Parts: sequence; structure tokens; C-alpha cells
Amino acid sequence: MKFSPVRMLLNPMMKAPKVTLMTAVLVVDMLNDYRHPDAEQLAESVSTVIDPLVGLIEEANRRDDVDLIYVNDNRGDFTADYRTIISGALDGARPDLVEPVLPQSDWLSLLKVRHSVFYATSLDYLLRRLETRRLVLTGQVTEQCVLYSALDGYVRHFEVVVPPDAVAHIDAGLGAAALEMMRRNMSAQLEDAAQCLK
Repeated sequence: MKFSPVRMLLNPMMKAPKVTLMTAVLVVDMLNDYRHPDAEQLAESVSTVIDPLVGLIEEANRRDDVDLIYVNDNRGDFTADYRTIISGALDGARPDLVEPVLPQSDWLSLLKVRHSVFYATSLDYLLRRLETRRLVLTGQVTEQCVLYSALDGYVRHFEVVVPPDAVAHIDAGLGAAALEMMRRNMSAQLEDAAQCLK
């Protein structure tokens, strides 16, 4: 099992490695049933980012200096847990876009209630315990949840990285504008998925 400071807190016998975990890859809202307005446009974009995103997830999972954290919207269901969210996504309109990015049972995962991964979640506390300094934001939607999460990360003094080939948009123009806003206004680094953990 990959080392995590959170797991070490739960198991005092576990010894910490010499590396310091400084980067967290956040996978945002990829467990989607694609049964909502604009789902067709979103799914078209998601289909173009799946391969780079899967590569980034696999690389993050291999690395001891990177934490991998899934943050997914509960879609208004306050009785939902991750099993419910996964089941709903797999039973949705595009399971082919869900299956490649399914989290393993021991991966870190949080549910959110609004656009930002920080709003009303324990993510900020978790990142501080992990001593994270750098966030790599992936998933959907570029001009919505990714944008607002980048802003919330920036105002909390995290270094923000967004791989344009691992975030999906609904509107291509707004997605491009959001990436430019993140670069200019939030000092976000825009680096391809294959390069952002180098």
C-alpha cells in the first residue's frame, strides 16, 4: 500500500519514507452519470481528455511524493457515499467515460456539495496534514468547478497547476477563457498531463 501521512496517523507503526509529499493531484467530478443538461457536449470533451488523465492518475498513484485525491459532487444527495456515486455513474449514459478513471477503494476521496473542491469540504484540512504545497487540478468542468477550485486554491496560497489536456469543458470558448484566467489571474501553470509531475 502506498504511503500516506493520513494512513500513518491511523497506524503509528507505519514508518514515514524520506520523501516529503508536496503535490496532490485532484480528480474533480469525473464520476458523472452524464444525464444532465449539456451532458452531450461535456462527454464529447471528456472523451478527448480520458487518455492523458488516466496516464496522470497512474503516474500519481505510482509516486510516493504525490497524493491522489478524488473530489466528486454529491449531486444533491446527502445520503450518498462514494459507492453510491460510483454505482450511479456506472449506471449512467456513458460508463465508458467512467470505468477508466474509477478510484481504488483505498484512494483518498471526498464528496463536495458545490462547485469548488474546497467549499464545505475537509479538503483544506487534509492538504495541510499532507503538507501539500502544489495542486494539480484535473477533471471537469474547466469553466466551472475547475476554475472555482483553482481560485480557492490560489487564495489559500497553493501553487496551482492545470493540465489543459486533462480537463474537460462544456463550451470550448469558455473553457479556453477559463484556462487563460487561471494562468493570468491565479498564476496557474498550464502544463500537459505528461509533464506536470516531472
